[in-house]
Amino acid sequence: MGVKSVAIYSEADRCSNHVNLADQAICVGAGSNSDSYLNLANVLMAVQISGADAVHPGYGYFSERTHFATALQGMGVKFIGPPVSAIEAMGDKAKAKAFAIKAKCPVVPGSPGAVLNEADAIKYASEIGYPVLLKAVAGGGGRGIRRATSADEIQKLYSMASAEAQASFGNGELLIEKSLVKPRHVEIQILGDEYGRMVYLGERECSVQNLRHQKLIEESPDANLSPKTRKSMGESAVRVASSVKYTNAGTVEFLVDADEKYYFLEMNTRLQVEHPVTEEVTGYDIVRWMLKIASGEHLTIAQRDVHLQGHAIEARITAQDPEKDFAPITGSITGWCPPTGPGIRIESHCHAGYEVSPFYDPLLAKLIVKATSRHDAVTRLQAALHDFKVAGIATNISFLSRLCHTDEFISGKMDTQFVGRFLDEAID
Repeated sequence: MGVKSVAIYSEADRCSNHVNLADQAICVGAGSNSDSYLNLANVLMAVQISGADAVHPGYGYFSERTHFATALQGMGVKFIGPPVSAIEAMGDKAKAKAFAIKAKCPVVPGSPGAVLNEADAIKYASEIGYPVLLKAVAGGGGRGIRRATSADEIQKLYSMASAEAQASFGNGELLIEKSLVKPRHVEIQILGDEYGRMVYLGERECSVQNLRHQKLIEESPDANLSPKTRKSMGESAVRVASSVKYTNAGTVEFLVDADEKYYFLEMNTRLQVEHPVTEEVTGYDIVRWMLKIASGEHLTIAQRDVHLQGHAIEARITAQDPEKDFAPITGSITGWCPPTGPGIRIESHCHAGYEVSPFYDPLLAKLIVKATSRHDAVTRLQAALHDFKVAGIATNISFLSRLCHTDEFISGKMDTQFVGRFLDEAID
């Protein structure tokens, strides 16, 4: 696109691939998040030093923090994302739920806003029925979530969920929702320009999650979603996003039950880690469109132009030990040999010699495969995982390989409890 890129990095990420690939790179501090990527003054100084016209916030950190977008606005620098008002509206799950209801989108039964305390949570749980989920009002990524099946469990888990939410998002408030039985997690990708045009780019099936509600494998399209439900969910997602005057890329997440009834879960006002599968089946480069929209260009995609062709699956390669509750692993990567070939796409910051630090998310790479059918995509994923070699540090590759060879995964009949059942069977 002819746009010069400036990478920021912490001292721990000095050897990360993105540092070498960018036109310019600026260090923003020591390894910890608070000293670097979440150090507002240092990041804004890097913007000023580089003379950047715009900032893409990536997948996390400042991507959903209104004070960052506001600070950029005050500097006359474009935030490549939605307006602050949309981040505020959708960043609070209680507010987001209210907007969804107003947009006539089905929502999961639960408290209308943040619960006040344990007793308040128990009161709502008795009204909607167990099991329930205690969920952080702010944030995402599976943090600040606990499942309770009784009042005693709420008393036990409430403070834990609140403390995790406070540590992760700076907000310990919780809301309570009905926990659906064997739901599927399906999300809709949307794009909207600054002139009122918005489209949805199909869905992503994200039910394969670890016990911390963190996604492991995502795919598009959802083999179990009828065209009628896909259209209805897509239109609901657009209504929810439009209700807060959303612009740029975003994702509206839903839970889908066995009867294909869907319920609004939340909206992520940023780029999703799993966006490549949507790019592969639609042919649209989402990041490219984020830059174009932020530059004031019109969205030239009409809904009738969006067609899902083939099938794509993404597996998250992480430095984690699945046998120990997915505990993160640190160490030096001594060998790095990702798979190559037709229909295989790798996105990673790693290489041989890279030091995996304890400071960040354990994601090492995204392995994306594309084929003409889901059957062929699964076969390609199985082969690619077999060929993915990492030395010097433990990863989840073997676990993912076993997972995608199960009958349940091959048939595409997963739900959000799939990984838990798989682990229970492995222990038995």
